Amino acid sequence: MVDAESFIPDAKAEIVEAIGDDNAVIALSGGVDSSTAAALAYDAVGDQLTPVYVDTGLMRKGETEQIRETFEYMDSLRIVDAKDRFLDELDGVTDPEEKRHAIGEQFIREFEEVARDVDADHLVQGTIYPDRIESEGTIKSHHNVGGLPERIDFDGIVEPMADLYKDEVRDVARALDLEEIISERMPFPGPGLAVRIIGEVTEEKLGVAREANHVVEEELEAYDPWQALAAVIGKATGVKGDNRVHGWVVAVRSVESRDGMTARAQEIDWETLQRIQSRITGENESVARVVYDVTHKPPATIEYE
Repeated sequence: MVDAESFIPDAKAEIVEAIGDDNAVIALSGGVDSSTAAALAYDAVGDQLTPVYVDTGLMRKGETEQIRETFEYMDSLRIVDAKDRFLDELDGVTDPEEKRHAIGEQFIREFEEVARDVDADHLVQGTIYPDRIESEGTIKSHHNVGGLPERIDFDGIVEPMADLYKDEVRDVARALDLEEIISERMPFPGPGLAVRIIGEVTEEKLGVAREANHVVEEELEAYDPWQALAAVIGKATGVKGDNRVHGWVVAVRSVESRDGMTARAQEIDWETLQRIQSRITGENESVARVVYDVTHKPPATIEYE
């Protein structure tokens, strides 16, 4: 385990050495990894750093407002509305790896545009060790590692936490006195809800996935999961009122883990599962049924794509 108190000054020194007198941008998603990296880098170089939150349209409910409130102390914070551009890039894309690469490339292009505006030469990222392991192997690419395009218009990429596991990042976040809503927040994938939608990403599916994920996170908070999520996995026949419907199937998943490399599906009581399905189907007329995923990792991954 990393010693957070000694890691922090070393990481800041690494950031200062890498950036020097130049400017940098950092990809800020609101998750614990990018938020911790942003806090480290901002403490290290101040307004030489421009934190960039890109609203991809693939985010959790209320995410943009939460980012604005949490990081308003960073005077250089930029919030970029890129929803239409990301959805255009994902139009017709169904393959999971193609999705990740399309999202990774669009992220970089958004950061490059801000970097040109602020004359930044470096990109800081919250990449952690499991991201590198999964991308360097054959499991899946991460949008900020294996999902990066070959052409990147930055002199350097700075990854101060590339050797840390998720629980170690949380220790660093706590040592930096980040708000609990950040330090204890469950993981959320960089590509966002796009990897919680099987097949093509559409505005309708995104709406279903966003609301269903909100319900799952609320209802399962007491179980303290490593990660809890809802995914739109297809369509099936159902009945609502006196009418037959061909609606969306939402899969609910909740797992326990230490570092995300392996995970065990949580045992959730029947009453809670019934409350989840009742809320998801009741609050969204286009959802026909809800299922609970009991598969561990391996053989499954935590996310669906």
